[in-house]
Amino acid sequence: MVVASSQSNPYKHYFIVNDDQGSREYPLTGSKYTLGRKSSCTIHLHSQFVSRLHATLLRCLRNDGTSYYRILDGDGHQQNSANGIIVNSKKLNAHELKHGDEIIFGPQVYGVYEYRQDGETSNHEIIQDEEDPFDITLIDPAMIDEDAQEGDDVSTQLLGLAESE
Repeated sequence: MVVASSQSNPYKHYFIVNDDQGSREYPLTGSKYTLGRKSSCTIHLHSQFVSRLHATLLRCLRNDGTSYYRILDGDGHQQNSANGIIVNSKKLNAHELKHGDEIIFGPQVYGVYEYRQDGETSNHEIIQDEEDPFDITLIDPAMIDEDAQEGDDVSTQLLGLAESE
């Protein structure tokens, strides 16, 4: 993998971030970007569920001279993020980005990579319509209704009777 220098091309790389602060589009022209909640990250992700350094984008050069971006979990060396990255519904440590790839960093925090002609507008679909793999519901036992607990006791008794027959 070779880090590329910028070259003249009508197609440009973009990374669109959606987080607690809304949606932002970043034109990618540099060789390295850091993504995370740390203020020194090149692309700041606003969410308590994102690691300080959650992912790294590296610009790489193919043999034919074209460039692409590769996303790496954490710093790409030794330090991975706490939750990892999910690219197109698969948890991965690294991935060569392709137009339309969707990267989930945490609940309600995701990015979309686009490779499009300069001047074109983004047409990505919001992926939050799908089930969020980080979305969990926590139940405080103190909030459980007494009637519901009694119903569970009855269900347990009925299950015990059925098993004894």
